[in-house]
Amino acid sequence: MRKRPLGKTSLEVSELALGTWGLSGDGYGPVSEAEADRVIDRALAVGIDLFDTADVYGRGEMERRLGKRLKGAGPTFVVTKIGTDLDELPPKKRFDPAHLRTAFERSQERLDRDVVDVVLLHNPTVAAMRSKEPLAFLRDLKQAGKIRAFGVSAGSADVARSALRDEVDLIEIAYNAFLPGDLHEVASDVSESGAGVLARSVLAHGLLAGQWSPDREFYADDHRMHRWNRDEFRTRIRQLDALRPLVSGPVVSLRSVALRFVLANNIVSSAVLGPRSVAQLDQLVREAGMPPYLHFTTLAELSGRLKQAGIEVSAG
Repeated sequence: MRKRPLGKTSLEVSELALGTWGLSGDGYGPVSEAEADRVIDRALAVGIDLFDTADVYGRGEMERRLGKRLKGAGPTFVVTKIGTDLDELPPKKRFDPAHLRTAFERSQERLDRDVVDVVLLHNPTVAAMRSKEPLAFLRDLKQAGKIRAFGVSAGSADVARSALRDEVDLIEIAYNAFLPGDLHEVASDVSESGAGVLARSVLAHGLLAGQWSPDREFYADDHRMHRWNRDEFRTRIRQLDALRPLVSGPVVSLRSVALRFVLANNIVSSAVLGPRSVAQLDQLVREAGMPPYLHFTTLAELSGRLKQAGIEVSAG
């Protein structure tokens, strides 16, 4: 497992990270506790040392599970996210220092770590970012030695840019072949700040694996049931044709194309994977490939095909 610097932090992490939203059962439906444990253990066995979670995943259960499975497993790094008040019905976003302090202490206890490696604000709005208090609170935690690094899990380029200008250590942002624009838009800000980048949604919630028919149906407890309407979904399936010419030689699948696209971007510190089984994890690790992942000329050709398919590749 190759490693990359986590931006300007002193941490060096595996270029593939294990995301745990899918394992929590919140996003795609139930996963057995035994399988969740096996996936975490397998990630450790193949050399993954970076684990991405949040206090809302399974209402804290994924933090607790990682705390147990990673204990004594050697050097590992955990990224967790806070900023959602689950005591409210319905849950609501809260980034005031009082809530963040309580949320952090609960996460730290569940993770069973004296020092939490990375804490991110979980999907704040641009309006929430105007207040300097949330990041000041995380900065104080770092200065007190309670966390090693801090940042923002951003839902848009505007939020990511605001975070980078406030000198966060890293951002987490959606980045894939069908949604490259947000990261491309803030790439110069990333380079200037030296911040690390965690790329999430690298397979666009499974779409880029290329294994679905245009008539695929999703169950009610799967968030993808509401992500695309029928016409949007069929358009996305057709747009996969832009990726198919890259499947050749060592690039054995559309899934491999998608992973290599993310890893070929050298400002990405780690690609956050979301397997829900050991078989899926092994497949992802095997097909991620090796540097340079995708050659520059291949990426340039892909950019043209994506634009022809109606996908905005960059912000200019």
